[in-house]
Amino acid sequence: MSASLIGFATGLTLIVAIGAQNAFVLRQGIRREHVLPVVLVCSMADALLISAGVAGLGALMTANPVVTEVIRYGGAAFLIGYGLLAVRRALRPGTMVASDHVAGTLRAALLTCLGFTFLNPHVYLDTVVLLGSIANQYEGPWLFAAGAVAASFSWFFALGYGARRLSRFFARPRSWQILDGLIAVIMFTLAARLLIG
Repeated sequence: MSASLIGFATGLTLIVAIGAQNAFVLRQGIRREHVLPVVLVCSMADALLISAGVAGLGALMTANPVVTEVIRYGGAAFLIGYGLLAVRRALRPGTMVASDHVAGTLRAALLTCLGFTFLNPHVYLDTVVLLGSIANQYEGPWLFAAGAVAASFSWFFALGYGARRLSRFFARPRSWQILDGLIAVIMFTLAARLLIG
């Protein structure tokens, strides 16, 4: 099997796991809000982080624990804040049909997306450290990286645009209440894992 196919499979297994970023992309896709910019930011951020890992940033990060701790506590605070917003939405559910929904600003969506991407220590462990170190075990580490980047683009576009198929289901307030409740649980769980270490 070629390095690029192994990179694709490895990248996909790490990216598909449900987490804060995926939950946010899913929510944006269901709401049909700024889907293209959001999936592009997620995909390009992964491409940047994977490339940095192949170039050796992962080794530098593991050598400096202060950076990891700053990202850890900042990420936990961000996740708790977003979890509280999800709880508030779950307590006051409403229907969200694309035709009658007033979209949030692009700036707010992109800032939230960047927060989920760069304030999450797991993204550095998965993309920079893990994928970077695996890629460097191959004769063609950049082929491995290209496969992992292709997996990221494939996943985020499928998630963002595939979520639209769920919009009929999410025309009911109870569906949004369940989704926001699940998002809150995911956020608080991830934050607790970060704080516990």
